[in-house]
Amino acid sequence: MAQILDGKKLRDEILEELKVKIDTFEKKPSLCVILVGNNDASAIYVNNKKKTAEKLGINSLVLTYPHDVTEEELLAKIQELNDDDNVNAILVQLPLPGHIDSKKITNAISPLKDVDGFTAENFGKLFAGQKPYVYPCTPKGILLLLDKYNIELDGKHAVVVGRSNIVGKPMAMMLLNRNATVTVCHSHTKNLADIIKTADVLVSAVGEKLIEDNMLKPNCVVIDVGIYKDSSGKTRGDVDFEAASKVASFISPVPGGVGPMTIASLMLNTVELFCLQNKRSSGT
Repeated sequence: MAQILDGKKLRDEILEELKVKIDTFEKKPSLCVILVGNNDASAIYVNNKKKTAEKLGINSLVLTYPHDVTEEELLAKIQELNDDDNVNAILVQLPLPGHIDSKKITNAISPLKDVDGFTAENFGKLFAGQKPYVYPCTPKGILLLLDKYNIELDGKHAVVVGRSNIVGKPMAMMLLNRNATVTVCHSHTKNLADIIKTADVLVSAVGEKLIEDNMLKPNCVVIDVGIYKDSSGKTRGDVDFEAASKVASFISPVPGGVGPMTIASLMLNTVELFCLQNKRSSGT
């Protein structure tokens, strides 16, 4: 039976240590989140981020805009936040409405305040083998989880299912930087099951039931990033958890695995950016 990769437990440990550090700061870090429209899931995510930040002593500001806000208005606000020394970290909650160019909005954020690590400069540094100001939150959280359980990546075959800029692409590069041999699969991949079967480490970030136990290599490590509601309203991931647990050596649950680690990484990134801007050691 697979050992559970407990993201909640590790998140709590990280946040406890982070709060102790923040308590020593005379000036507190600040995180500004921009929320556009009436996406219920986005509103829940943003509220969770705000609550967590406030518990840690991070100043949290949420700016909400109607669905029909113009691109120009958002760009003007981001420039204002870039110029504000009291704002250390900026996050634009995705997805944005269709009339707004999300890449243009993301790249308007100063790379030194880009808490998601999504600007072209931070993304480019990651893919060039250089250290970005911060690493994207979900892949960063996954590596923290793997490290906590002493899971070796050097020389292992890692298969990443999904090629989004949020998870798949940065995850693949961060695994490659850890000397894993990486295969990226997506909706056009042929013989997906055969490729997954070769994975020592599997990271799936699709958002639908996709992976059965007979697709897994015995004793592999399974990281399930996908999340959706099934017909009964239950929260599930990409992987058949119950069946996969009998094949894998380690597995992350949904919920309680990657999600909490993403929030922890966001808080870590906020403090790291604060320390960079104030030229002090983050200790992280």
